[in-house]
Amino acid sequence: MTLRRDAQTIWHAGVAAVNSTKLVQNAIRQDQNAIVVSDETFIVERLRRIVVVGAGKAGAGMAAGVETALGEELVDSKVVGWINVPEDCVRPLRRIHLHPARPAAVNEPTAAGVFGSNQILDLVSTLTNDDLCLVLISGGGSALLPAPSIGISLEDKLGVTRFLMRSGATIQELNTVRKRLSRIKGGGLLRAAKAGHFISLIISDVPGDPIDIIASAPALCDNGTAKDAIDVLERFAGQPDPQQLIPNSVWRSLKDQANTTTLESTHTIPCSNHIIGNNMTALSAAANEAKKLGYEVRLLGTNRQGIAKEVGVELAELSLVARNESQSRAICYLAGGEPVVKLSSTNKPRRGGRNQEVALSAACRLMHEDASRLVVLSGGTDGEDGPTDAAGAVFDESIQKRTKSQGLNAEEFLEINDSYTFFDQVGGLLKTGPTNTNVMDLQIALIAGA
Repeated sequence: MTLRRDAQTIWHAGVAAVNSTKLVQNAIRQDQNAIVVSDETFIVERLRRIVVVGAGKAGAGMAAGVETALGEELVDSKVVGWINVPEDCVRPLRRIHLHPARPAAVNEPTAAGVFGSNQILDLVSTLTNDDLCLVLISGGGSALLPAPSIGISLEDKLGVTRFLMRSGATIQELNTVRKRLSRIKGGGLLRAAKAGHFISLIISDVPGDPIDIIASAPALCDNGTAKDAIDVLERFAGQPDPQQLIPNSVWRSLKDQANTTTLESTHTIPCSNHIIGNNMTALSAAANEAKKLGYEVRLLGTNRQGIAKEVGVELAELSLVARNESQSRAICYLAGGEPVVKLSSTNKPRRGGRNQEVALSAACRLMHEDASRLVVLSGGTDGEDGPTDAAGAVFDESIQKRTKSQGLNAEEFLEINDSYTFFDQVGGLLKTGPTNTNVMDLQIALIAGA
């Protein structure tokens, strides 16, 4: 169990490095009669209000960071705000309202999220030239900021999102579509404002930290087009008649947009966007912790994508090779990113997420090997893995023994993407609750020295 405990310690160190409250506090400071936000200075007495809006799994911690950084006196006199967050992240703050925009572990838009998004749009529409608007953005913001375009129902938009996710679309492809079907994404937040000074603080959950993709870019008018969205849908829906899989209202909206001038071209209010934390931040901290524990660290890279099953096999095979390579050195493989799950066709009940699938795939590869001195852990830094209450899962020799003693066939669970059920039965789930941050996933493989 020592090896498993080390893996969890290393993972938690990575998560702690992207603590959302601390990241925001590092980005905001008071300097006599001014506040400085990511090197932009504002004289306090010239500000009528400091309006704080945004969404994401890290939203509660980020909002708390704003209030802590500004201090009680300034918060009580100048600050007002609204942040859409998962309902299990709601807590009382002094002046920033945290709105439960979706249930825990349900990473889909809801009517409550639409209500919250409309409140945010209404709030920024009241901004004047004497107001500063802080936009707090983090992973999960796309689902937490639903504001369907006119003529598109929430159900239609939800259907498109589910279809793309089931089809294995990347987050970039998914958000390319979502931005074109929303009044708030793709710079819609800025278009709702008539005035004000905007600064966006972002905790990235997307490979490469593309500002135009994270949370579908509510505070950036990008160069994406309706044609880009149509291309994505046609690629996944197939030909010759993709309309059978996508609601007609969505096709009409996108085709209408493709034939008209984009709204982005007429917008003038600027917003500076700043990445304050990302996957590399977490991966670097995890590597430092592993070194402290005596491991030789081998980085596989950050912002990795790919298929979850393949990622699990890779970690397992690297572990086997490293154990055979050296009997004396303790080795730690570290990777960061966000693989995707390809769902198989089945009528059987199933639960799981991409991290649990990574761990289960590794388990299947190692199940008939000597699993001593090995552990593989994969966990989402947000504490949520798919529609479950687990952050991920871990495989080691103890899991192997429990699997065999219970007569379970890990391959059967993997075939139908039922990773949660498997690990729930053998005690391999990684449960942390919401972490109030989100910078994708961390994968860890440890090989103990002899």
